[in-house]
Amino acid sequence: MNIVKENVDELNAVLKVKVTPDDYRSKVDTAIKEATKKAAMPGFRPGKVPTGLVKKMYGKSILVDEINKVLNDNIHKYISENKLEILGNPMPKPEADKSIDWDNQQEFEFLFDLGLAPQIKVELSGKDKVPYYTIRVDETQVDKYVDDISKRYGKIVPQDVSEANDMLFGDLVELDANNEILAGGIFRSSSLFLERYNNNEAAKPLIGLKKDDKVVVDVAKLTDNIADRAAMLGIDKDVAEKVTSKFQFTVKNISRLQPSELTEELFEKVYGKDQVKTVDEFRTRIKDELVRLYANESERKFYTDAVEAVKKKVTVKLPDEFLKRWLVAANDKPVTYEQVSAEYDRYADTLKWQLIENKIIKDNEIKVSVDEATEHVRKLIREQYKRYNMKDIEESELENSVKRILANEEESKRIFEQLYGNKVMELFKTKFSLDKKEISFDDFSKL
Repeated sequence: MNIVKENVDELNAVLKVKVTPDDYRSKVDTAIKEATKKAAMPGFRPGKVPTGLVKKMYGKSILVDEINKVLNDNIHKYISENKLEILGNPMPKPEADKSIDWDNQQEFEFLFDLGLAPQIKVELSGKDKVPYYTIRVDETQVDKYVDDISKRYGKIVPQDVSEANDMLFGDLVELDANNEILAGGIFRSSSLFLERYNNNEAAKPLIGLKKDDKVVVDVAKLTDNIADRAAMLGIDKDVAEKVTSKFQFTVKNISRLQPSELTEELFEKVYGKDQVKTVDEFRTRIKDELVRLYANESERKFYTDAVEAVKKKVTVKLPDEFLKRWLVAANDKPVTYEQVSAEYDRYADTLKWQLIENKIIKDNEIKVSVDEATEHVRKLIREQYKRYNMKDIEESELENSVKRILANEEESKRIFEQLYGNKVMELFKTKFSLDKKEISFDDFSKL
């Protein structure tokens, strides 16, 4: 088999592949013999169909299959041996095989388009500044976290009169323009969480109500979230978007969330037995958790900013037309060229970063070993057990879980990608100048 690569430009090439009978004849003969053993036709015992008849009926399809296998094996071998860096997979030239006469030809020439990976140069310099935000943990944040936990472990208590943060359960009935019940209109038993509507004028009539009270509610003004409105009225979102009617709401019951008191009973539910004894210890534990949580957020934000800084420095060109064709062909579901083109910019941006990251990893000889991945998974499992206040996992069960996770191809790939990403981030910290800034959580959230 003769394979020649001809460059079209720096990002595209064509493979010319010449196939002779010596490349495929023995494989075709073997495949026909195997087909003969399995062939079943009227008038012949199984496995006794004449080879000539099998060849006449199936010879062309066998020839095509075997030549495709030979092509596939040799092209990938050629790419590997010549260390070609390609994107996607080789694509047959459009219309190229329509001139082939499978009945009479013995020698064939096939043409394949290649998308070549661009040559990339990445320079990480201390001249480049990247912001690194440290999020300040203040008592206000601790107070909020304590309040959230006490509500999470609180209990629902029936009430006689509704207040701003209560939950009302009752019947919503659609009204006409005269505020009379609309015949055939929307009827729905629903819950209204008044806390969601704080500072909303439309919610004021819902405060100060007692059981069996009736009040007119403007649902469209109560919430501009179409999904919430649809759920409240039990209708589709497209219908909810067009609702302008007012509704009569009849109160059936009123409930209020009573936060849990800050006692050892709550501390044990949250952190386990004998872990926290006092309110001060509880607040300290929460503050430590917030410090760790915010540190992770700071790292994530730094990595995002560093990636953007690198992407601005590095120009990456792609064989766009080739990749669009390849995406159409490689997609699991039928898609058109137009559909791929509409989404292509997002795909190209992701691919460009993958190529840049791979170059950084290669240039800096970054490696992640199986032992590192194994220890990382062990740590994740132990942390999960600790988070849910479960007793320590048995060593044998731990090792079995680790092996099962790493044996899963998708899980293993995700873990290795995460670890490579972590090492790239640590490299950024040494290569860039960090513009360190302390910032409040609210200001950080705005970023």
